[in-house]
Amino acid sequence: MKKRLHIIVSGRVQGVWFRASTRSQAQSLDLVGEVWNRLDGRVEIVAEGPEAGLQQLLIWCNAGPSGARVDGLESSWSSATGEFDEFRIG
Repeated sequence: MKKRLHIIVSGRVQGVWFRASTRSQAQSLDLVGEVWNRLDGRVEIVAEGPEAGLQQLLIWCNAGPSGARVDGLESSWSSATGEFDEFRIG
């Protein structure tokens, strides 16, 4: 059963390839969804797929790519909606 994971990452997460790295990580885990920069300086992610892959993405987001500094992470789980057919950068 597929799940949906919503993540908001705070810290030094814009201008450090966080979105592109998140997309690469998500694609390697067979996840679909979207990642985008928020106006408040945080990065927001919505991902759908198998729970195991989403757990791996959540673990990865705790550190992010080199150059990033993750200060906080908010996450919530729900049922997948099926609205995505790929993982894209917004």
